[in-house]
Amino acid sequence: MSADPSSRRSATSAVEVRRSARRRRTVSAYREGDRTIVLIPARMSEAEEQRWVTVMLDKLAAQESKRLLGDDALTERAERLSAQYFDGRARPLTVRWVTNQNTRWGSCTPAEGSIRLSHRLQGMPEYVIDYVLVHELAHLLVPGHGPDFWRLLEAYPRTERARGYLEGVVAAERLPQLPDVDEE
Repeated sequence: MSADPSSRRSATSAVEVRRSARRRRTVSAYREGDRTIVLIPARMSEAEEQRWVTVMLDKLAAQESKRLLGDDALTERAERLSAQYFDGRARPLTVRWVTNQNTRWGSCTPAEGSIRLSHRLQGMPEYVIDYVLVHELAHLLVPGHGPDFWRLLEAYPRTERARGYLEGVVAAERLPQLPDVDEE
């Protein structure tokens, strides 16, 4: 944690909150390298700070997800996540989008070092794509879904949130489709 009280960094993610006495009502956020900087008014309470950090992380993720990643960018992202959460130990040989996975979000073949993500993830928030990548990277280290595997995933701070998002997508897909109604 920084000695400067106007600058805080979360212990679980690369988020730095900067408070400003001149800032009265607005909150903004931007990426700076591998960190997210959130700018807030100095008078804001801790609870408001936490709420705004979440709101701003979601806004940035939504903006970033609109820029679709190609396979090369996906590979770079996997390498960054491996370094961040697994000390670089998970080393995929290939990471790519595929269009033939309609019931899985991702898959990994540890013997080949290959990771494949469903194209259905494209456009989802960045933290969701990162979760699926971290999940598949973990399979390069632990093939099954046993306790050791889930312990590895504890390193990713948005695991539960991403899982909830994906469960919501699956649930929404199962809802009955209502016929279009023409209003006259």
